Amino acid sequence: MEFIYKGLEAEFDRHIVTDEEVDTQLERLHQQTPKIKVVYDRSAQNGDELVIDYEGWRGEEQFPGGTAQYQTLVLGSGRFIPGFEDQLIGAKPGDKVDVNVTFPEEYHAEELAGQAAVFHCYVHEIRESSEYALDDEFAQALGLESFDKLREALRESIQRYTDERGNMDLEDRLIRMAAQTLPFDPTPDELDEALTEQMESLSAQLIQQGLSLEMYAQFTGKTVGELREDQKGDARENLRIRRAIEKIVELENITATQEDMTAAVADVANENNLTAEEMQPYINEEFLSAVQRSIEMKKVMKLVRESAVLTEKK
Repeated sequence: MEFIYKGLEAEFDRHIVTDEEVDTQLERLHQQTPKIKVVYDRSAQNGDELVIDYEGWRGEEQFPGGTAQYQTLVLGSGRFIPGFEDQLIGAKPGDKVDVNVTFPEEYHAEELAGQAAVFHCYVHEIRESSEYALDDEFAQALGLESFDKLREALRESIQRYTDERGNMDLEDRLIRMAAQTLPFDPTPDELDEALTEQMESLSAQLIQQGLSLEMYAQFTGKTVGELREDQKGDARENLRIRRAIEKIVELENITATQEDMTAAVADVANENNLTAEEMQPYINEEFLSAVQRSIEMKKVMKLVRESAVLTEKK
């Protein structure tokens, strides 16, 4: 069988964003963006957002972690310990309020659990929350000059996201098509190693959902061994795709240049909000090898995509 990775034929279904999708995103944004107004002519009431300083004391001792400045607190939100927010209702800007509370018996800080305390509070501001009308003022609060410009920006943003997802799907389909033409017969050891990686990936996904492999196996009525057997097909397919990418790298003399590596490491640092200095402890041989493979894979995907014969549908 001839290994074919250029000139692959595929359909590219490009989804064009609809008015309804823009409206849905607009409503979500509307709900997430309350209109905040500082009020001066009344006392605080339930639902207001206060800006306060506070100091927590237990008897004559100020306890650690009980102090903050310019802390925002929505009255009635239940964020603070029971009784705290209720005692700030009726306060005005400039007021000093002593809030007397008793920490819950199961409070996370054991030294405070069940203990009485007083918080000396100072009220800086009362902020009233309401909804914006869907108009130019709402758009301007989000940094755009008009409501029409806001809708246009949302449409463009959703379209970019949709196109990116579509491109990822297309590239995945193309590399799978190429991989199917690759003569491939993994050794038992290679397949076992790929299967172990597949199970580790599944385990990581389950952990994010608060589950273990054992719990998931119970839910599905299988043993962990049976789950592993179920993953064999995916493991074989992923191994085939990896070999196809490696083969294209070899045939096309694709390399990750030093410039590519530097830019990729900088991207990882930016994505994790790390400086170049903070990134250094993570840069080892294993990390650099993974970065190199990622760069080579992106170049392979680009080559396969650019050489493909595509029929676009909207």
